[in-house]
Amino acid sequence: MTSTDTLDGARDAAGPARSDDLAAALQTPEARQDPYPFYARMRREHPVYRSDQGIWYLTRYADVEAALGDLRLSNDRDRMTRAYVALGGDLKAFSRLSDRLGRVMSNTDPPDHARLRKLANRAFTARRVEGLRDGIQRIVDRLIDEAVAAGPAMDLIEAVASPLPMSVVCELFGIPAEDLPQVNAWFSRFGRLSEDIDKSEEAIGQYEEYLSGLIRQRRREPGDDLISALVATQTQDDRLTDSELLSTCFVLITAGDETTTHLIGNSLLALLRHPDQLARLRADPGLIRGAVEELARYDTVTQAIVRVVAEDLEIGGRTLREGELVYLFLGATNRDPERFEDPDRLDLSRAGNRHLSFGNGPHFCLGGPLAKLQAEVAVGTLVRRLPQLRLADGAVLDWRPNPLQRRLSALPITY
Repeated sequence: MTSTDTLDGARDAAGPARSDDLAAALQTPEARQDPYPFYARMRREHPVYRSDQGIWYLTRYADVEAALGDLRLSNDRDRMTRAYVALGGDLKAFSRLSDRLGRVMSNTDPPDHARLRKLANRAFTARRVEGLRDGIQRIVDRLIDEAVAAGPAMDLIEAVASPLPMSVVCELFGIPAEDLPQVNAWFSRFGRLSEDIDKSEEAIGQYEEYLSGLIRQRRREPGDDLISALVATQTQDDRLTDSELLSTCFVLITAGDETTTHLIGNSLLALLRHPDQLARLRADPGLIRGAVEELARYDTVTQAIVRVVAEDLEIGGRTLREGELVYLFLGATNRDPERFEDPDRLDLSRAGNRHLSFGNGPHFCLGGPLAKLQAEVAVGTLVRRLPQLRLADGAVLDWRPNPLQRRLSALPITY
């Protein structure tokens, strides 16, 4: 679950766009299968577009890159809630979860964001992430072994891409392996806010109580894990409060789960649809790091992120007013021909690949390096170990109905 999931649910609650709204095209079955032609049209015709709901859509690379670093576009949870309320929707799911999460990095602006980010950076270091590589490799090998032993076909999402991130984050945060089934059950329940708010909130409460117990334990017996590292920051000048510590652990553990899952799924699907690039990677495994960057650009998991205008500003000759919502379409920017040569072509050796799949500016995704490392190991290992890898015959791909996220329900493959 990510904050984008919650925001999208709130947007849906506010009511659908009218049929004459260009933005409504992004919710059609055709766009669900392939949104990129629709983005190309928006970039050409209305790169700074105001929908009939009053929501702004930005689709050009230059505009979105600038917007990501512009403090007049806020990520503050209170401003965001007020903006959605102004649309007239039923936002109790969004507001109640927002209250639960408190003021954490992902829903604050500077100076609070800078302070919280600095503390998290001290714990979430590049060295710590890279140190997980061997463990990730063991998990990936085990998951592939189990899938292959079960038969000549698998759903890649269910068998590898979904269980991997949770197993990795449990190792990173020192969550005991025996607790993983219960943690997964909580995730499943509070990830469905729109279906049953009360059950979701019950799961959130139980999960918070569990995390609080882990935090108390790490204070008594610190270990070599991320919770212990965050607890240690409480002795520093810009210390995390107890509430901030709990919320930060909550968000860091949950936020990258779905994104990593579908980075792996989308990446493998792109390779299967481009056998020439799959053959290149198989012939030269050393391409994998750059390949993951290109795969993240080519079919972006987080198609859009949301900001709210904190102060009137002009973009592309149009004035965005305080309190209005802005959708920054990362998926569109990553196919912008003004930034990328032949952007609809998958090229695993693409140079100068400054995609925006993990954002930019002060809110650049802290977990991006970990997500890319997991994709690097998972995709590289699948390509190496399964030389006959291909889409299952007759496979019908079902993309989840969320225009802000690009996620497969399943990816049936044979090998």
